[in-house]
Amino acid sequence: MRIVLASRNAHKIVEMRRIAPGIDWVAMPDELPDPPETGDTFLANALEKARFVYAHTGQLALADDSGLEVDALGGRPGVYSKRFSPEGTDTANNAKLLAELGERTDRSARFRCVIALVGPGVERTASGSCEGHVGYAARGVGGFGYDPLFIPAGGTRAMAEHAPAEKDAISHRGAALAQLPGLLQGLS
Repeated sequence: MRIVLASRNAHKIVEMRRIAPGIDWVAMPDELPDPPETGDTFLANALEKARFVYAHTGQLALADDSGLEVDALGGRPGVYSKRFSPEGTDTANNAKLLAELGERTDRSARFRCVIALVGPGVERTASGSCEGHVGYAARGVGGFGYDPLFIPAGGTRAMAEHAPAEKDAISHRGAALAQLPGLLQGLS
């Protein structure tokens, strides 16, 4: 089955292909503008992006919206995770997060992901999360985004220190995509 991913993020595309290898994942066409993300929830943004890509390609589309929710920051960065800092880069976002947390000891957080599958007469969603906390310094070289700072619950290593298969088994995106076979039922 072919699904157009509502993203051009190379890291995300590799991760999707690794987590759900039975799908012919196709990146969003270069000629399309970036899909809108005007919602104030992960669900609203995932649906908006998937609807946009489906409307422009006529092909089954999947979007995810995901981010880091930090309890001490009232759930921020949340839906603004990738544009938390003015620069919007992983390095700048991580630096801003560490600066805002300072030396606080309450660093509980979670990665949250909502996926939306949109096609002809179909809109289906699923979600996943990964509980943990934010470390005091970046560690590891794997992953992307906040992975160098996020330490999953029950562990001592940052997400960026996990091998890809280990990360997929516990990640928010892995949990959401584990539900993809159910979302695809009845579709051809």
